[in-house]
Amino acid sequence: MRERCGSGGPDRSIKGTACRSIAGCFQGQPAAGLNMTDSASKFDPARASEYAQQSRIALAGYEACHDLAACLLSAVLGPSSQARILVVGAGGTAQEIVAASRLAPGWSFSAVDPSEPMLEMSRDSLARNGLASRVELHPGYVSDLPEEGKFDAATLIGVIHHLHGVDEKRELLTDVARRLKPGAPLILAGNRFPYASKPLFLSAWAERWRMSGATNEEAEAKRAKILQGADPPASDEAVLALLEHAGFTGAEQFFSSLFWAAWIARYSPGKCQLNQKVDVL
Repeated sequence: MRERCGSGGPDRSIKGTACRSIAGCFQGQPAAGLNMTDSASKFDPARASEYAQQSRIALAGYEACHDLAACLLSAVLGPSSQARILVVGAGGTAQEIVAASRLAPGWSFSAVDPSEPMLEMSRDSLARNGLASRVELHPGYVSDLPEEGKFDAATLIGVIHHLHGVDEKRELLTDVARRLKPGAPLILAGNRFPYASKPLFLSAWAERWRMSGATNEEAEAKRAKILQGADPPASDEAVLALLEHAGFTGAEQFFSSLFWAAWIARYSPGKCQLNQKVDVL
């Protein structure tokens, strides 16, 4: 079995390999001690119904991050282009699609998510914004998509910190890279830093919930919950190492809000770091 660029492991077919995690759900083949059913249930109908409101509380600057991501993609691709955009983790508000559609009326989108309740929310949001005809919704995983018909760009927002361990993060980024044209931009956004390592940020995050009307007890419950289940990259440097391993170069950070940060990078085939050690993770 041959090595594939950026995979960090043997060549694998699309089917018969671990499904890659999208939109807060984990990969189809769990890491040790991780149950796929348990992780997918994070975004069951009850939580999906809360997502639109709570995501804007949890991330100060929610709209700004998505708007800037759209602006950067438009600056790279051109607002009059006929670009095809891969949206990984599209379940919920579909905000990345809504924002980008305002700038580029000719773009089309392929949106992937394994959570049916979250994808249904996206479908409703797209319909309300008159975008249903411009978006193909794919229940499932990036690894389910064919590698032919490369995309002009991709977004991966709010996913990376839900993947456990270096290998899961690497493999998802590699799955995305395999479906992009050379030079295609990627928007990567999510939490970094182990939450307990930033006690001031964690306290400020809890205060934001109080600012939005939560009681002290509710805010403390939120703070306790965030410490469970997620596995953010350890640092900005760790994020850059993950991107480089999958062949994404020239990464620039364009947004930061407590634990959250966002980058834009370009896919450069042949620039992957197959043997790179990601010790910073």
